[in-house]
Amino acid sequence: MPHPQANPALPVSSFPRAVLFPVFVISGVSALIYQLVWQRMLLMIYGSNSESVAMVVAAFLMGLGIGSLLGGWISQNERLPLVLFFSAAELGVGLYGLCSVALFQWVGGITVGVGSLMTGMLAFALVFLPTLLMGSTLPLLVAQQVRTTGDVGDSVSWLYFVNTLGAALGAFLAALWLLRVTGLGGAVKVAAGLNLLVSVFVLVTWMLRRRAAGGLS
Repeated sequence: MPHPQANPALPVSSFPRAVLFPVFVISGVSALIYQLVWQRMLLMIYGSNSESVAMVVAAFLMGLGIGSLLGGWISQNERLPLVLFFSAAELGVGLYGLCSVALFQWVGGITVGVGSLMTGMLAFALVFLPTLLMGSTLPLLVAQQVRTTGDVGDSVSWLYFVNTLGAALGAFLAALWLLRVTGLGGAVKVAAGLNLLVSVFVLVTWMLRRRAAGGLS
C-alpha cells in the first residue's frame, strides 16, 4: 500500500524536522514543569493523602488522553494546517499557565476542606483544559510529519522520543534547580514563556514558508 503523500494543494503542508523536533522538545520541558508545579499546588490545597495524590494524577492523565483523541480527530482532515493548530494549542497552554497560580489559589481558598469526590472533580476541572491542549499536540505533529515523510512509524517514534526527552529535561530542570530558585510561580512563568516562544516560532516559520511557496508558484 503506498504511503500517504503531502497534499499538493497545500505547498506549505510539509514541515522540516529541524523545526518540529526542537519545538517539541521544548514543549515537553514545559509540560513537565507544569505537571510538577500544578501537582504540588493541588496537593498543598487539598492535602497529600493517597486519595488526593491519585485523583490529581488521574485528572492529569485523563486530560492528556482526551486531548490525544481530539488531536487525532482534527488531524484526519488532510486540508487543515496542523502546525497552526499546534501553535494555537501551545498558545492556549501558555496563556493558561500565566494565570494558573492565581486561579489555583483562588479555587483552593473557596473550596478548602471538601471531600475526596469533590477534590477529584476540582482537580480535573483545573487541569482539564491545559492537559487537553497538551495531549492534542502529539497526534497533530505526527500527522504533520506523516504528510512530509509518508512514514507513520518513523514519525510516531521520533516525535514521541523528542517529547519524552523534553519531559525528562523538564523534570530534571524543575526538581533540581528551577523550583528552588524561582518558586512555584516563577517556574510556571518559565514554562508559559517556553509555550509562547514555541507558538510564535511555529507561526512565523509557517508564514515564511507560505510566503516562499507563493513566490515560487
